[in-house]
Amino acid sequence: MTTPEPISWIANPRAATIRHSPAVARYFPAGIAEKTRAFHTHIPAYHVTPLKSLNRLASMIGIGKLWVKDEADRLSLGSFKVLGGSYAIYQTILKRIGNPEGFTFADLNKPEVRKMVGDITFAAATDGNHGRGVAWAATQLGFKSIIYVHKFTSEARINAIAQNGAQVKVIDGTYDDAVRQVNEDAQKNGWQVVSDTSWEGYEEIPVWVMQGYTTLYSEIQQQLVSMGEFCPTHIFMQAGVGSLAASAFGFYASLFAPARPKMVVVEPDRAACLFHSMEVGDGKPHSFTGDLNTIMAGLACGDPNPIAWDVLYDCADGFVKCPDYVSAKGMRVGGVPLHGDPYIIAGESGAVSLGALMFIMELDRYRPIREALGLDANSRVLLVNSERNTDPDDYRRVVWDGGDQIPKQFRVYKNPFMEG
Repeated sequence: MTTPEPISWIANPRAATIRHSPAVARYFPAGIAEKTRAFHTHIPAYHVTPLKSLNRLASMIGIGKLWVKDEADRLSLGSFKVLGGSYAIYQTILKRIGNPEGFTFADLNKPEVRKMVGDITFAAATDGNHGRGVAWAATQLGFKSIIYVHKFTSEARINAIAQNGAQVKVIDGTYDDAVRQVNEDAQKNGWQVVSDTSWEGYEEIPVWVMQGYTTLYSEIQQQLVSMGEFCPTHIFMQAGVGSLAASAFGFYASLFAPARPKMVVVEPDRAACLFHSMEVGDGKPHSFTGDLNTIMAGLACGDPNPIAWDVLYDCADGFVKCPDYVSAKGMRVGGVPLHGDPYIIAGESGAVSLGALMFIMELDRYRPIREALGLDANSRVLLVNSERNTDPDDYRRVVWDGGDQIPKQFRVYKNPFMEG
């Protein structure tokens, strides 16, 4: 059996020709990040998550700066996902009561508002984090929720969803099967689906979900300015259906237009629907077949989000797919940092972009990728740790027990950028 390469890369030269993306203008209009952040700041438990500087690691791998936005403690839920789910629920309720101005999270709990809205059961399919965020937001507002998960979802993730007030239903299939089933059942039962992926006739809520994520980048820009920085030169963003990556790329393309950072999508090689779509090369999203069996549970998606794809096709300068051991490397590096760098407790899906960046910078075979992206000692790279160790047992298997080891031929012991 052939050992998979750490990095498979496909460039998107088209992105360099798009000065103003119609998809970005449509889904991330001016002012949307301010609007979503204004909503989130009224949630009682809201606080800005840290932007961590890994200066020693940046020096070691040969770049100027490395920042990681650490979402491990977002609203005590361990993931960024609640930003999208809560904002989509908020917008859904506002639409039902005529879109009044000035409503906050707290206003949604007022008796007169509840009387106007009536009973709603919010439903979602999830690999763990999105469902937990939807369940939390629904419970905070006094609504019921039902969350569908696939059969490979760990007990830890299922329990975390249930502890946030949801009924959990396990589907015999993949994440994509769960998406299809919850939509079918919602139509029969009158539930309101809150999905982070879209399909024909269902786009508005997934757009709200993506827009909700922009609070994260609004925080980042404020944090960078406080450090005396202006903008990252590069963003590496992990992707499942592509919504998180599209929100990042859409935010920065809207804010900086042609002067935006170079942007790269990172996926598991066993669930690389966006990479595959780029390979097909017809400009359309395409499904990735297979059992999607990767440790990166939050990225185990075979069907791209079509509206996210529109943004990524315009803005992503390249697509990377990686085997599981790349994510495992990122997990271990975050958990055992160089002296002087902060700790980052990252789950499997949160760590893969760090692992991918390190392999690209450390192995000479990837010099063409570095050159294509202009990655060098002047680069200032932004990553997002999108989840903490949401499956503690698997985290220990990887970090404590050395699970998913790097094949010997791809290990780096003497860093090529460090002399002496």
